[in-house]
Amino acid sequence: MITRRGFLAGSAGALALGVTSACGGVSGTSGSGGGGASKGDTGTLSTQGFGKPDDVGQARIDAFKSAYPKVGLKINEGDFDPQQFLSAVASGNPPDLVYLDRGLVGTYAAKGAIQPLDDHLDSAGIKTGAYRPAALHEVTIDGKVYGIPEFYDTRNILMNGEALQDAGLTAADLGTTDWDRLHTNAVKLYKAGGGKISRIGFDPKLPEFLPLWAKANGADLVNADGSPNLADPRVIEALTYALSLVDEQGGWSRFKAFRDTWDLFGSGNEFKKDQAGAFPWEGWYVNVLVQATPKLELESAAFTDKQGKPISFSNGSAWCLPKGAKNPAAAVNWMKVMTATETWLKAAGAREATVEKNKSIFTGLWTGNPAADAQVKAKYVKPGQTGFDAAIQNYYASNEYAFSIAPSKAGSEIKTAWTDAVNRALSGQQKPDAAMRQAQTEAAKAFSAVK
Repeated sequence: MITRRGFLAGSAGALALGVTSACGGVSGTSGSGGGGASKGDTGTLSTQGFGKPDDVGQARIDAFKSAYPKVGLKINEGDFDPQQFLSAVASGNPPDLVYLDRGLVGTYAAKGAIQPLDDHLDSAGIKTGAYRPAALHEVTIDGKVYGIPEFYDTRNILMNGEALQDAGLTAADLGTTDWDRLHTNAVKLYKAGGGKISRIGFDPKLPEFLPLWAKANGADLVNADGSPNLADPRVIEALTYALSLVDEQGGWSRFKAFRDTWDLFGSGNEFKKDQAGAFPWEGWYVNVLVQATPKLELESAAFTDKQGKPISFSNGSAWCLPKGAKNPAAAVNWMKVMTATETWLKAAGAREATVEKNKSIFTGLWTGNPAADAQVKAKYVKPGQTGFDAAIQNYYASNEYAFSIAPSKAGSEIKTAWTDAVNRALSGQQKPDAAMRQAQTEAAKAFSAVK
């Protein structure tokens, strides 16, 4: 799956947390109590999983260095490596911080590889009430907070305006309320000849967006108690429908082979070359498109459930404290600074400088903190009438109603089970109902083992 961090770690992604009034700011050692190493303002601090920082990431690192100049940083620029992380914890030499997908937090909490943060939050001045409930919910296991959320990704439908015109369709014709109508119009938008696909009409984005299709049909993949719900008839129906879109557009083998040729991040991307009509995607992709193809006729719309209610699937990463971390106070101070409102404003300022240099537009930064969103949007997002401007507003709107997958102590195992099931159904190895029943059996076994 291509993620925002695979392109730019936050290039159009998401801000996070920590309202200045709640967190006490980040200047000096506010919230650390001053003093010695026990307060986290000296010593060294090592991270794992943060990746290579872009302008947004570097601005936040600089903010921490300014607030805690006596802390030496050791930032591992690689992505999160589960085996490397668990080996480091087992050997007693873990990093002080680990940067995880929020969907993995429950699994690593159950393994004892990360620690709850509840005893550290007050001393650091971090108020959980500043965070969006969906983001905080993902990192809360058995009533304990195991991570501080950062980016907040949501999904809307992005569309190629020229392709719609070519097929005699409008954005409303590709809405997800009426599945029969969407199926018919996706086929109208689809192009093929001589046994080769030349344009995918509507890409349902499987396997990664199964949670969105299931929610549109009234089901969650994970129950509120963290148990899997993968064999729910509504989940199977949603998967069966999404698969039908692929089957009507060449079948998975040809569909995927053609999609793999797309130049997603270049000036010859799938919209520019008329290779795609529409698909749901995260908001960071708007920044990619506006940089690569600023004159693109972009259309967008909210994803809706079958009753017409706008929905969106949210996720993102979180900072967690590994078991055995040598400098936990500094680690929590890092979480505070990296997610404070004033830090995100500095990061947005760095992004605006990049935007001005490239003579582009500010496409938004989205955070788990509504106050931070409001301030950045008010200061940097300019009004406009283009399709890009409308898409930016749609993603800001989706922050307010997006759902997240319920946290689970078997979160990683459950995700693996349903992802593998969708891939088996896509490749024709199993029918959707058999694939999801097998996934439920596998996930339930994993959940029972850690319950």
